[in-house]
Amino acid sequence: MYRKILVAVLVVITLLSAAEEKNKWVSLFDGKTLNGWKVGANAESFSVQDGSIVVNGKVAHLFYDGPAQQHNFKNFEFKADVMTFPGSNSGIYFHTQYQESGWPKKGYEAQVNNSHTDWRRTGSLYAIQDVKEVYVKDNKWFTEYIKVEGKHIIIKINDKVVVDYTEPNDVKREKGMEERLLSSGTFALQGHDPGSKVLYKNIMVKILPD
Repeated sequence: MYRKILVAVLVVITLLSAAEEKNKWVSLFDGKTLNGWKVGANAESFSVQDGSIVVNGKVAHLFYDGPAQQHNFKNFEFKADVMTFPGSNSGIYFHTQYQESGWPKKGYEAQVNNSHTDWRRTGSLYAIQDVKEVYVKDNKWFTEYIKVEGKHIIIKINDKVVVDYTEPNDVKREKGMEERLLSSGTFALQGHDPGSKVLYKNIMVKILPD
C-alpha cells in the first residue's frame, strides 16, 4: 500500500512540475556557444560574440536542436532581442525542420528587415501577411515576439501587434509554398546574404497547452 501511495504522489509531482514548466520562459541560447543549435551548409555564417548570435555570411539557417520540448513546438510564445544593421535581412522560422541547405520549406517565417531592398519589413509573416511599415530602426535593439495557439499567429514588435493571422482550415498554398502551414516543429534563424548582419540574444520560449 505504501509503495502505491508513493508512486501516486510521485506521478502527481511529475505532472505538476511539467505543468509548471509550461508556464515558464525557457532559454534556447546560453549566450556563449551554439550548443543546442544545428546548421548545415555555410555554417561560418553564424558565430557568438558578446552574448549574441551573430548572423553574417552566405545563405544559411541555424536550427534549434536542443532539449527544450525535444525541439518540437506546437503552441508557444517566443521572443528574442534583435539588432539589425543597415541593409540587412534575416528571419525567424517556426514550425520548421532541419535542412542541410536552401530556404526552409516547412513552416512560417517572421521577417527581420528594416532597410533591405526587400519591401517586406520586420514583423511580416513572410508572403502571407506582410508589413510595409518600419516600426524599429537599425543599430538599436528591439524585441520580436511570436505566439502560436491553434491556428492563430500573433507577431509583435516591441509589444506592438503587427500581424494577427488565423490560418484557414482548408488553406492551399501556391507552388513552392505548399508546406507553409501550421503543424509543429523547431525554430531557425536565417542568414540571408553576406551584406546582412543581424544579432540575436535572449532567445526564449514558453510552451502553451495543446
